[in-house]
Amino acid sequence: MLITSHARVWFWGRVLTEALIVRGLNKTFAKPAVSDLDLTVHAGELYALLGPNGAGKTTTLRMVAGLTQPDSGAVAIFGVDARKDPAAAKALLAWAPDEAMIYDKLSPLEYLEFVAGLWNVEPKAAKAKAEQLLETLGLTSEARRRCEGFSRGMKQKVALAGALIHDPKLLILDEPLTGLDAAAARLVKDMLRARVDAGATVILTTHILEVAERMADRIGIIAGGRLLAEGTLDELRGKAGEASGRTLEDVFLQLTSEAVPQGVVA
Repeated sequence: MLITSHARVWFWGRVLTEALIVRGLNKTFAKPAVSDLDLTVHAGELYALLGPNGAGKTTTLRMVAGLTQPDSGAVAIFGVDARKDPAAAKALLAWAPDEAMIYDKLSPLEYLEFVAGLWNVEPKAAKAKAEQLLETLGLTSEARRRCEGFSRGMKQKVALAGALIHDPKLLILDEPLTGLDAAAARLVKDMLRARVDAGATVILTTHILEVAERMADRIGIIAGGRLLAEGTLDELRGKAGEASGRTLEDVFLQLTSEAVPQGVVA
């Protein structure tokens, strides 16, 4: 069952319209990675998930995207229970890891048409959407060249285009600015804000706190696989006991210094 962001959704005894609900999420590898994690992402917002190295950010996002199975807990994407109906949940989202995973022997255009086919996008529409994305990302001149000779930043842009090709309602990005120069990073940031302004939902991780401070509508901070705080920057300042006007870096360091990770992994 696919449910839009404007539908009334019954989940865990409440009527909701959130894009993502995570409740009691747990994952252990050799050691705990995520422990009893709760977080909420509203439809139509850009949400930054922040934390020190090894905080559990990537593991959390991989579980939300259905790439890693949690040991326990619940994930709902626009009201779809991701554990009970994983195919329906995955159809609503796209995932882009920090290391671009594309087929080097394909050109960007071939890769995007291939990915679109996996999502059952009609071929003519897929080609038009692929060409539009490549133009927006400044890759039109490279559209028919094999990706094997591309820089890391160029591959990142191709991977982002692949994540957007089926117009996902929820876009999940792990360190999306890695490997991008200043101009490309600005382009990607503008693209993400435009998609959110058009009604999509974006979740991203970043170690560049200034980016999160400028872009995010709300922020979640985790350490040791647990959520320390969640809210707008002003709300986080209040939770950290910081005065109005203090930077996100100040708030982040204050909150994370009080939580010592217990051997978690990213």
